[in-house]
Amino acid sequence: MAHNFFIALEGIDGSGKSTQTKLLHHLLSKAGMQVQIDFEPTDNEIGRLLRHIFSGKINANQYTIAALFAADRLDHILNPKNGLQKKLAEGYTVICDRYYLSSLAYHSVHVPIDWVMDCNKMAMQLLKPHLHVFVDVPPALAMQRLKQSRPQLEMYETLSNLEAVYAKYQEAIEKINAEENIFRVDGTQNPDSISALIFEELQRRFSI
Repeated sequence: MAHNFFIALEGIDGSGKSTQTKLLHHLLSKAGMQVQIDFEPTDNEIGRLLRHIFSGKINANQYTIAALFAADRLDHILNPKNGLQKKLAEGYTVICDRYYLSSLAYHSVHVPIDWVMDCNKMAMQLLKPHLHVFVDVPPALAMQRLKQSRPQLEMYETLSNLEAVYAKYQEAIEKINAEENIFRVDGTQNPDSISALIFEELQRRFSI
């Protein structure tokens, strides 16, 4: 039986990934585990810099943004105060809302995917998730959900961009599938059904 583990939740905007992160936290806590939710970009210094870029306060090109995400991820892993390695060593099960698979998908829309992989090589060596969960939702449905749930869409929340990111997720999964544990779940179902499928997969893999 696994005592604790690291899970990364992935999916395009509007996939329901963040909802599944919260539901999984609830189910694992009920199973008696110490569970922490993390997210990327983080709320550390580099993560805050990225948020300033996304809000338009700072200008940066796509190579700079991809490199900053890789730097934020390394700090997320190694930070001696609240890093992932520290939390896992303390016995926490960590659920991370986005990890390096997000970088491979989102950044490679704008820059070469192999360059993004090189930027993230150290993070991929230091800490692989025990499981990546990809919440698979067609871009058209994700776009519909975004329109229904948000009063105003962000600049990149367009159908064409969701389609491009979705295609890059497929390419990224194909590239790393041999070295990583990836579980693809049908995200078109109701949230509780999706959550149950994810939990069943974790039970099968880790004997929770």
